[in-house]
Amino acid sequence: MAKAKVETSTVISLSRINLKKLVVTVKGTSSLIVHKWSEKAKKQILSPGKIRNKAPEPRDPVRDFIDSAYWLSHEPKEKTEVGFEKAINAGATFGFPSIAFKKAVASAAYRNKLSKDKVSLMGAFYVDGELVEIKSDTPIMREDMVILKNGSADIRFRPEFKNWTAELNITYNADFFTPTVLVNLINLSGFSVGVGEWRPEKGGSFGMFEVV
Repeated sequence: MAKAKVETSTVISLSRINLKKLVVTVKGTSSLIVHKWSEKAKKQILSPGKIRNKAPEPRDPVRDFIDSAYWLSHEPKEKTEVGFEKAINAGATFGFPSIAFKKAVASAAYRNKLSKDKVSLMGAFYVDGELVEIKSDTPIMREDMVILKNGSADIRFRPEFKNWTAELNITYNADFFTPTVLVNLINLSGFSVGVGEWRPEKGGSFGMFEVV
């Protein structure tokens, strides 16, 4: 007769992660240039052959400008100057990816030799939400010449936010660092890394900020 197997249960003591909340307001010290991937650009990446065989469509600067913004409010269906103005008058709000601020902190700590790597910091705190609201003057349209990876030139029409601020709602591991250390790292990242296009990390001077 086969003997029945007796399984013994093991009691595991689970230590709670020492998570804390922190709200940090940052103020831009230089303009923020935003460039969200448009649906048209995504389709070109997903179906390069089909797009390549079609005749190029004429550029629509205003549409490109509107599509490049991260809209928290409803994006105007009419991609024209009139449509944009109506959205602004209706109280349009804009955002920016929260992950950008997190990456800026990790990069600043690593570049300034305050961390041995970026990975450990990336798991030590989070900026809550997918998008952080950007409060600023009405965004203006920029026209910039850019050089693509293949060496060809292109013109980009993107929003520029002047006099901007953002409130970062942060969840962090208090066993990893103190609020003072975290706030100072955020402040350092605003100077040495920045966020958005043409930031200091990419050789520019836009997207810089400081803790208020």
